[in-house]
Amino acid sequence: MSQVKDLVEALKLEHTIFALPFAYLGVWVAAKGDPGWATVAWVTLAMVGARTAGMAINRLVDLPLDRINPRTQSWPVSAGKVKPAFLGILTLSALALFFFSAARLNRLSLTLAPVALILLVGYPYTKRFTWACHFWLGLVLACAPAAGWIAVTGRWEWAALPLSIGVLFWAAGFDILYALLDLDFDRRQGVYSIPQRFGVEPALRISSFCHLLAGLGFGWFGFVTRQGGWFWAGWALVSGLLLYEHRLVNPNRLDRVNKAFFAVNGWVSVSFFVFTLLGLKS
Repeated sequence: MSQVKDLVEALKLEHTIFALPFAYLGVWVAAKGDPGWATVAWVTLAMVGARTAGMAINRLVDLPLDRINPRTQSWPVSAGKVKPAFLGILTLSALALFFFSAARLNRLSLTLAPVALILLVGYPYTKRFTWACHFWLGLVLACAPAAGWIAVTGRWEWAALPLSIGVLFWAAGFDILYALLDLDFDRRQGVYSIPQRFGVEPALRISSFCHLLAGLGFGWFGFVTRQGGWFWAGWALVSGLLLYEHRLVNPNRLDRVNKAFFAVNGWVSVSFFVFTLLGLKS
């Protein structure tokens, strides 16, 4: 059980709650109701496979930095509790699950699966050369609702774009906040991020602007797909949560970043999906 706990912590499985509800949102809205449990099951397995592979790759690529970063030295992989060789095997297994699940959905899902893989593999390298790395992560998570939509329809439809745009800026905004935790370390090691490049206060303003764009993207999606009152109640709640997130964190209270990152953003994705689902069921 201790080894299982270490693996769960290493992969940060709780972070799955960020992207999976948005994939479900794309699934249910594209289906205009019940998508069928077979589709939901294969989307879930594909997301779990992609998320597991992405995080394992991230841990392997960042291992040299994690071993010397005071904040991450005690993490299971950095501390040697989870071996890199095991993560390599897990990555290959997760990718097999991802591609198999995509193939079970439809041809376009399988065709686009390598694109998602490139984005997943590329993300941990972006912080080595650009402060725009947060937007690459946003692009990775933005694939979730689009992938859910394609899983149902078997084709790309522009109606899914506003939701993906909203997710992109939402994820970039909270990743900028998260990068504040490693500001001093990133400056010493030459790791790129918006806080490292521009400082704390500009980073907070950029994060706020990203979340403003996220709210607009979510609202645009509601108009395009002609959502009803439940959706807009969820949109109002999500907007309030994002506003609360930025009231939590200020230059003098960076100790609240973890609360803003983990607690608030988990509620954003889940709340938005639940309220949208209630609207589709009513």
